[in-house]
Amino acid sequence: MENMTDNRERNNTTPILILVVPCYNEEEVIGKTAQVMADKLKRLSKEGVVSDKSRVLFVDDGSRDGTKRILHSLCTDSPVFSVITLAGNSGHQNAILAGMMFAKDKADIVVTIDADLQQDIEALDEFIAKYKAGCEVVYGVRNDRSTDGPVKKLTALTYYKLMQFLGSKVIKNHADYRLISAKALNALSGYTEVNLFLRGLIPTMGFPSDVVYFDVKKREAGTSKYTFSKMLNLAIDGITSFSTTPLHLIGVMGFLATILGGILGIVEIVGWALGKNFPGYTTLLIVILALAGLELLSLGVIGEYIAKIYMETKRRPHYIIDTVIWQDPETVRNSHLGNRK
Repeated sequence: MENMTDNRERNNTTPILILVVPCYNEEEVIGKTAQVMADKLKRLSKEGVVSDKSRVLFVDDGSRDGTKRILHSLCTDSPVFSVITLAGNSGHQNAILAGMMFAKDKADIVVTIDADLQQDIEALDEFIAKYKAGCEVVYGVRNDRSTDGPVKKLTALTYYKLMQFLGSKVIKNHADYRLISAKALNALSGYTEVNLFLRGLIPTMGFPSDVVYFDVKKREAGTSKYTFSKMLNLAIDGITSFSTTPLHLIGVMGFLATILGGILGIVEIVGWALGKNFPGYTTLLIVILALAGLELLSLGVIGEYIAKIYMETKRRPHYIIDTVIWQDPETVRNSHLGNRK
């Protein structure tokens, strides 16, 4: 009964939407991005889908080019834009978190979307429809990976298969394009782990959710800032943050290696008792190298978990906000009207 009442209230109100857009060195595309997003919000507001208090919140993640200057200029030109500037480069996941936590008390719903316009902004209508139907979280999932190169396709497929094998709830082909309600954001604010992997964390909260499929477009301008090393670090964070299976696998491999060693030992003893000679220096060398490699790999996996524990004990903040330009469209609008008088 409570859910039905909540859904009726959602259908009878126009939610305040804030688009959270993380940016890092996006001067080549950010002007076009701002225009496209502002036009979309204007259409949604005109159609009564969202409130006219909705706006775009850019999160400048310590850009070293002219992104910050352009964003500040956009705020001067239109009250629909606001900007958070982080002190230094905190990383994509932390930039998204900064925007969401800042917006959670100022909006009914927040949609995180990349600045490169590859994620189809026209899918917002369906996102909001899912929210009004009762979903607290809506995931944007790409239809295919046709815009990716063969290497990226292979690594992405391998990664999702691995995550599923390790028991993670990560959603295949979902990359931080999502709608999340203020209710879910308030719950998310209670999670304090330093090793942040939102794609795995948000599905674990258990709120009603759904999926919206969209086509990925080509980048309007500039190049991707997600390097291979960043993607690899994100993958490692996803694995170590939500699964202890690698540690269990080390124990299993150690047990199997011990059994195999015992069997080989028995074979050698029996052969010696029967007067047979097993020269096999090459075999011995291969076994030694294989076991040494296994030991080093095991130490590396254990070390990765220890490093995560080390970072968690520090309790350092995810990000530090340097400056904020927050504009209330209604306040700015009234101010302009007063000046005209």
